[in-house]
Amino acid sequence: MGSSKLKSRTIPLLPLRGLLVYPSMVLHLDVGREKSVKALEQCMIDDHMILLCSQSEVNIEEPTQEDIYRIGTIAKVRQMLKLPNGTIRVLVEGVSRAEIEQYLPSDEYYEVLAHELVEGQTNDSELDALMRAVLSQFEHYINLSKKVTPETLAAVTDIDDPGRLADVITSHLSLKIKDKQEILETVEVRPRLEKLLDYLNNEREVLELERKISQRVKKQMEKTQKEYYLREQMKAIQKELGDKEGRAGEVEELKAQLAEADLPEKIATKVAKEIDRLEKMPAASAEGGIIRTYVEWLLALPWTKMTEDDLDIVKAEHILNEEHYGLDKPKERVLEYLAVQKLVKKLKGPILCLVGPPGVGKTSLAKSIAKSLGREFVRISLGGVRDEAEIRGHRRTYVGAMPGRIIQGMKSAGSANPVFLLDEIDKMAMDFRGDPASALLEVLDPEQNSTFSDHYVEVPYDLSNVMFVTTANVVHNIPRPLLDRMELLHVPGYTELEKEQIAERHLLPKQKRDHGLESDQLVLEQDALVSLIRHYTREAGVRNMEQQLASLCRKAAKAIVADPSVVPIVVNVDKLKEWLGPPKFRYGMAEQEDQIGAATGLAWTEMGGVTLVIEVTVMPGSGKLTLTGQLGDVMKESAQAAFSYTRSRSKELGIDPQFHEKNDIHIHIPEGATPKDGPSAGITLATALISALSNRKVNRSVAMTGEITLRGRVLPIGGLKEKSLAAHRAGITKVLLPIDNERDLKDIPESVRETMTFVPVSHIDEVLAHALVEPLERMPGNADIGDSPRKADADASVHPASVNDEPEETPPLGTH
Repeated sequence: MGSSKLKSRTIPLLPLRGLLVYPSMVLHLDVGREKSVKALEQCMIDDHMILLCSQSEVNIEEPTQEDIYRIGTIAKVRQMLKLPNGTIRVLVEGVSRAEIEQYLPSDEYYEVLAHELVEGQTNDSELDALMRAVLSQFEHYINLSKKVTPETLAAVTDIDDPGRLADVITSHLSLKIKDKQEILETVEVRPRLEKLLDYLNNEREVLELERKISQRVKKQMEKTQKEYYLREQMKAIQKELGDKEGRAGEVEELKAQLAEADLPEKIATKVAKEIDRLEKMPAASAEGGIIRTYVEWLLALPWTKMTEDDLDIVKAEHILNEEHYGLDKPKERVLEYLAVQKLVKKLKGPILCLVGPPGVGKTSLAKSIAKSLGREFVRISLGGVRDEAEIRGHRRTYVGAMPGRIIQGMKSAGSANPVFLLDEIDKMAMDFRGDPASALLEVLDPEQNSTFSDHYVEVPYDLSNVMFVTTANVVHNIPRPLLDRMELLHVPGYTELEKEQIAERHLLPKQKRDHGLESDQLVLEQDALVSLIRHYTREAGVRNMEQQLASLCRKAAKAIVADPSVVPIVVNVDKLKEWLGPPKFRYGMAEQEDQIGAATGLAWTEMGGVTLVIEVTVMPGSGKLTLTGQLGDVMKESAQAAFSYTRSRSKELGIDPQFHEKNDIHIHIPEGATPKDGPSAGITLATALISALSNRKVNRSVAMTGEITLRGRVLPIGGLKEKSLAAHRAGITKVLLPIDNERDLKDIPESVRETMTFVPVSHIDEVLAHALVEPLERMPGNADIGDSPRKADADASVHPASVNDEPEETPPLGTH
């Protein structure tokens, strides 16, 4: 049967927004529009019946006839309540479908002429099957959507009326108003159920698709969400335990640092990978701390950050000269590097090795190099380093592993192109932990150090932009492969005049500042300064002199505090003795008078040059040769060579040919507590021996150095400059040197060359001619001996090099 139409009636209209009411539905409505409120008031006056129709558009505030669906539901107002905010809440119950015939003229509210729509009554087996299908699909819908409670299904199942069943189920579906309106407008029961079944099928398919998509996305998101959830839980737990940051905070901080750091791509990838490992690591894991430390090291290293070189040569020269007096060769080398850098833009960092005695300014010169270049400066001391891991670091598998000193120095420098000072490179040692000198080979090789490998860092680090400066007191302690990679720059000891200048320009003003003295409160007279240098210090450098000047400043400060009226304090020679005590050294080690069997030799030590008086005593005996003074094997062999030469030439030298059978000979070198070694005392030993045996005196103002052969030839030695300075300090006026060392005279300061005579010799006979007060007669076959010594100058002829600039022999003093 079809639907029937009842008699028309006038009824107030209440437009609904985003809502639709079916017959038999009971629900609350909040009414706030003025016309709607008036319509409610009118219905309460009449019979409590009102027509509820939905708007096609939710946003329309004042709907027209075209905006309101024509079919709605007549409802009975069961309850009306005014709320504090001015709106009215009403409880309505849907009664029947109705269709608007026409709108009646009314300005206060919507009033319409409408008639009810009554569905036809049908009851057959096909309709029952349709109802069951709808219920079955609704059950699937409930299972999939989870938005409708199972209790709703139970309530719906009890409904026998097919039309009411369709309305109730539709009201629980998440359909658009347009679709729900279509169900409302379908008055006939069977078409309504069929439409509802279509909607249920569509919704079920959509929900199943949503579930599939959700599961797929869930699989993709599950890991991230799970980790996020766990991290949040961990944060909460750590917060409760008092750890405000925890592992998650560390990871976030490291990620932020990685984002800000300018790292090469490979390094950034490595760091990101390690941070990811750290994030997955349990909080209690010990390895987490190892990974965090490793990541922090990688982030802290200056991979690409570089300071800009100041390539102003004039400015650099001014800085070098201002901070150091003398040292012309090292300064010139730095300025050359600056000039080349300015021309080529990119130059592999040179490896300079400053070699010289202590206290001559090697370390401070390296600082000045950094200042003149405008680079960062970093210094590490290699003295006593025995472990290879000190250079290359430990692998991360070791507890407490750290990078080596090179990488640590780069981190402290903060730039990839600092001036890097490796101090005391000759003081490294080797033991069972490896050879640190060999580990330095890669660091100090310009061809290899662009990919320096530290065991801890694991990834190559570029050291090619670093300017390495190394310092050493002696060359022979540096392994040859390491030496080959460095450019040697000898920093010699200072002359007395240079020490005076250094004291006046640098050391005394510095010590005054350090001790809180004004420049005019302490005045050191020139004579007192000279006396300080001669009688209170004996060194190649100026370190002891600085200590003595500091002592003077302390005593001056004490005097000024005790009595401020004493300023200015003038320190003369007498005041110097009062404050520093009696002189510690006798100026000039030269003998006071010519003696038999005592010759002055020159030796080289790590502290610079020294003078050695070699004494020989001849006593009746059986030919025993005694050597004392803690001599090394090389020096003992030199003494044996001198003894053999003397025996072979005894007739020509005016010595009893049987002296070796009738006499015991004792050769002694004072300062026996100090080990002495090296071949350069050969001619001095021979001179002293011949003097003692021939009973001729040795000239006290003559000093000598040179190796002797069994045939009397004089061989070259090293360290001539330092030895010459020692002779100058000792008051010697004539120095005998091997003829092959004549080329080294140009290195001796002009002030020393002007006050001393240098005599190149090639044979021991020439030595004896100048050293003995009563020269031996010329003998047939002897080498031609020059009658008059000559002063050496910088233009002296240079013979083919046969020694290095650095001494070849083992140091005669100060080493074992």
